[in-house]
Amino acid sequence: MVQPIYLDYNGTTPIDPEVLAAMRPFLEAEFGNPSSSHWYGIAPRRAIEKARQQVSGLLKCEPGEIIFTSGGTESNNYAIQGLAYALQDKGNHIIASAVEHPAVTGVCRYLEKYGFETTFLPVDKYGMVDVEDVEKSIHSETILITVMHANNEVGTIQPIAEIAEIAKTHKIAMHTDAAQSVGKIPTDVNALGVDLLSVAGHKLYAPKGVGALYIRNPLRLEKLCYGAAQEMDRRAGTENVGSIVALGMACEIAGRDIRGDMAQMSILRNRLHAGLADNLEEIRLNGHPDLRLPNTLSLSFKDLEANRILEEIGLDVAASAGAACHSDVIDISHVLTAMNVPLEWAKGTIRFSIGRMTTREEIDKVVSVVSRAVEWLAGK
Repeated sequence: MVQPIYLDYNGTTPIDPEVLAAMRPFLEAEFGNPSSSHWYGIAPRRAIEKARQQVSGLLKCEPGEIIFTSGGTESNNYAIQGLAYALQDKGNHIIASAVEHPAVTGVCRYLEKYGFETTFLPVDKYGMVDVEDVEKSIHSETILITVMHANNEVGTIQPIAEIAEIAKTHKIAMHTDAAQSVGKIPTDVNALGVDLLSVAGHKLYAPKGVGALYIRNPLRLEKLCYGAAQEMDRRAGTENVGSIVALGMACEIAGRDIRGDMAQMSILRNRLHAGLADNLEEIRLNGHPDLRLPNTLSLSFKDLEANRILEEIGLDVAASAGAACHSDVIDISHVLTAMNVPLEWAKGTIRFSIGRMTTREEIDKVVSVVSRAVEWLAGK
């Protein structure tokens, strides 16, 4: 059976062959506990520290500022909850955007049960936060600003450096969820000016179940997981050595290849958009036309339903929907809702996300398959 063309790299990525090769020894011969004082712990312990250097090399920070986690969700939880509890004697107010991933909004909603307050900033038609809104939302109780670097649905890149400058002026911590941006665009923590940055391994060709959190020294967070003193006594638990090694290698590859990957993915994304726009009349781009991830293309097809489009193309193309229609109920994503995308467009939204393995031939086939499906569903 011929597999569908995979265009859901923002959902997850396959493991890069170089990454798999790097992690394999730590799933086989080098199985030791890195906390062990005997011979079997030496190689795993060294491998973790090498991975820490590889991740810090991509983010342009010190190795000691990197903590390994189970993924982007834990990194976001640790950053937001850890900071909130550490500074609760100074304030209880958090600022976030209306288009954050549930791994951020869910944490903020949880903290509201325990006396914290969240301001969710609106976004414009492109899904971008207004820097002035950030400053206007700050008050004496504000302790954290968390705004994602790039949106997972529409790809819009937020003005993180400008927001971080405002945070710094007011002596407020700044966190960004960079799960979608790491490996796709530069994520230099000093250029961005952030204090905390979340990484998700499975978004950059490492396995699921591993991530990292950058914590700028000397910032200290309240621990979420107690036990032994792993990860510089910041996160207890025996380390997932194989996956940590994989994340390190994935970051090394990203740093090595990012410029070429950005150019190639942008070319293919634009080719897909142009091909569909040439074939179809009622089509709408979501997200900023320029300030967005080079691999992400969110398109709406007027008066159609996203799940019907995906059903029609499912044997040939794997993509994701921005809306789900169930009988007489239409669930529009919170991102499209925040952007005020009209219902007749929003309900027919598909996200195509391109990856390192995508080819020009695949893009041309996708253009043909999607165009044919949309025309058939529209009755043309």
